[in-house]
Amino acid sequence: MAAVTAPSTPLQTERRRGDFTNVLRAELCKLRTVRSTYWVLLVAFAANIAFAGLAAAVLAPRLDSADLAHVDVVQLALAGLHLSQVAFGVFGTLFITSEYSTGMIRTTLAAVPRRRSVLAAKALVFAGVALITSTASTFAAYLTFQAALPAHTLTGTSLSDPGVARAVLGGGLYLTVFGLLGLGLGALLRSSAGAIATLLGVLFVPPLLLNLLPGTWKTTIGPYIPMQSGGQIYVAAHREAASLAPWPGFGVFCLYAAAAVLAGFTVVNHRDA
Repeated sequence: MAAVTAPSTPLQTERRRGDFTNVLRAELCKLRTVRSTYWVLLVAFAANIAFAGLAAAVLAPRLDSADLAHVDVVQLALAGLHLSQVAFGVFGTLFITSEYSTGMIRTTLAAVPRRRSVLAAKALVFAGVALITSTASTFAAYLTFQAALPAHTLTGTSLSDPGVARAVLGGGLYLTVFGLLGLGLGALLRSSAGAIATLLGVLFVPPLLLNLLPGTWKTTIGPYIPMQSGGQIYVAAHREAASLAPWPGFGVFCLYAAAAVLAGFTVVNHRDA
């Protein structure tokens, strides 16, 4: 005789929501009380703003007429993303692997036996914090670049210009998703060194391998590698002909992060803490 499962009552549903809210609060508390959180965010902010100021004061005045015709002002202002992306990736990785390295994950799972709820709470808390801080840093970098740009060197842009606001906001979105990719790899590998090495490999190795491929393969495969696809979201002008459009490219980049996070969800219930 088949077993009959009783439907969840409204009280049980409300209790589960309340329990998950408490898990979210606990993860936010962890994130706020870890000193490395503030250091990583400080490095990301400093990199974005410092590189923006340097690009405006040092690089922009040295551009010749040929460069001026093809320069993307927003990409120049967001030059610091090449460093801050590493900071956010490490931030996402350490948010979960640090608990495994210290053994605190056993305490977490003893308090919340539903492991996927813990991972979901970590992903949501990280995404919220990363999105706010990364977006603030990219807008600060853009405004710093505009303020530090010497007169009569480079035609400035405005946030109201086509594609500019999307590109600046896209820088924050890119950093957030890259951090989620690191979090997914951390959940999958549970090792800080292994997850960070894999994350950096995913970021930097495909472009190097792409240079070894025939030219037709580059135009076919190149737009879909992580750095190339994700970077399109903060391109405001002069997009390469073979590259994806900003939102489709960002969608491909999100699929990489989603695959890593889903892999973490798949294995989290099948491993000992």
